[in-house]
Amino acid sequence: MTTLGSAPSRTVAWHPALRQVRAFDRLRAQEAIRDARLLPLRYARMASAPWAYLRGAAAVMAADLASAPHSGLTVQMCGDAHILNFGLWASPERTLLFDARDFDETLPGPFEWDLKRLITSVYVLADAERLGGTCGEDAAAAVVTGYRKAMRRYARMGELDVWYDQITADVPLKGLTSESAHAATRAIEKQSRTQTHHGSAKKLVADDNGQHKIVLEPMKRIDEGMTEQQRIRAYRQVYDTYLASIPPHLRRLVGRFTRSDSVRQIVGVGSVGMRVWLHLLEGDSGRQPLFLQAKQAAASVYEEFLGPSEFPNHGERVVVGQRLMQSAADIFLGHMRVDGIDYYVRQYRDMKIIPKGAQIAAYLPQFATACGRTLAKAHARSGDPAAIVDHLGRGAAFEEEILRFARAYADQTHADHAELVDAIAAGEVRAEEGVA
Repeated sequence: MTTLGSAPSRTVAWHPALRQVRAFDRLRAQEAIRDARLLPLRYARMASAPWAYLRGAAAVMAADLASAPHSGLTVQMCGDAHILNFGLWASPERTLLFDARDFDETLPGPFEWDLKRLITSVYVLADAERLGGTCGEDAAAAVVTGYRKAMRRYARMGELDVWYDQITADVPLKGLTSESAHAATRAIEKQSRTQTHHGSAKKLVADDNGQHKIVLEPMKRIDEGMTEQQRIRAYRQVYDTYLASIPPHLRRLVGRFTRSDSVRQIVGVGSVGMRVWLHLLEGDSGRQPLFLQAKQAAASVYEEFLGPSEFPNHGERVVVGQRLMQSAADIFLGHMRVDGIDYYVRQYRDMKIIPKGAQIAAYLPQFATACGRTLAKAHARSGDPAAIVDHLGRGAAFEEEILRFARAYADQTHADHAELVDAIAAGEVRAEEGVA
C-alpha cells in the first residue's frame, strides 16, 4: 500500500486549539444520513457517559486526528479501533479467533490514527470502570508494547506468513492466574455455544400460524407500511445486488435458503440512526436457520480528510477493509444497494463474542496487549511492517508521545461529552430513550 502525501512526523500532542469545528457541530453534520426518528435515541445514548460518547464520536476524533501532521505510513485502518471493537468470532473452519470486529469507518490511512483511538479508549474505559491505581496507565502502555513487539515480528516474516497468521482465543487471557484463565475460558466456551444461528433462533424466533417470525424488540417490520409492489421491488434489490457481490460458489449455498422474515434493528451507540435490517432465512433441509444482518454504510468519517474511497459502494468499502484486516472473514460478507442506500451484509451472532467493559476490567492490561498485537497484525497485512518499525524506533520516545496524546484526548472526550449534555439541556437537540 502506498504512503500518504504528508511529511513523516512524530506524534503531536493534542490541544483543543487544534480544533476548527466544535465537536457538537461534527455530530450534527451526520444527521443527514440517519433516520431522523432515531436521532433523539442516538443523543440519549451518547450523553449517558463519556465512554458511550467516545463510541459514538468517531467523526469528531477523525477531524481532530487530521488536524496535525501524521507519519505518512498507510495501512488499512479499522477507523474505529476502540478497545471493545475487538472480540472473538469463528473462522470458516469454526475456530474461535481474536480480531478487530467493526469496520464501518475503514479506509486507508496513517497507522498511528488507529493506535491513538485505541489507547484513548483504554483511558476512557478505565475511568468508566473506576479502575484504581495505575491500571489504566498500565493498559495504555500495554497496547503500545503489544503493537511494537508484534510489528517487529511481522517485519521479520514473509508476506504469506503475515497473511496466514492468526490470533487464537486464548491470547487475551495470557498472563492471568490459572484460576482466572479457566473461568474466562469456560465463559467463552459457553457463549460460543449459545451465540450460533440455532441459539439465536431459540431466542429470536416464534411460530406465527406456521410461519417463523423474528420477535426481538425493539424492532420494526421491514415491510411495514409498504405496498405489495414496493415489497417485491425492495426484496428483488436485496437479493440481486447482494448475490452479485459474492462469489459464484457461495451463490449456490445462499440459493438453498429462503427468506422467512425481516425486521429493522436498532443497534449500538454510534450506529443508532443508521438503517440495519435482520433477515431470517431457512435452509431447504428445514434444519438450518441463517441470520444475515444488512447494515447501512455511508462514507467513512475519514474520507473528508484522506480522500474518497476507491469503491463506488460503501458497503463494498467495508467488506474489502474487513477482509484486508481480518485473518479469516465471514464467508457471507457482501454488499448491496437498496433504494439508493448502500449496505454491507454479514452473519448475525455466528459464534461472535463481544466483550463488555465490566468483563475485561479485571484483566484490562492483558486484554489491551492482545488488542495491540491484533491491530499490528491487521496493519501488517496491508502496510509496510519494516517502515512502521523504523518509525516506532527503539527508544521510549514514540510511546511517551502517543500516551501523552491519548491522555489529553481522553480529557477532551470528557469535555466533549459535557458539551453534548449541556446542548441537550439547552434544547439544541432532543434526547429520548424511547424508540419512535
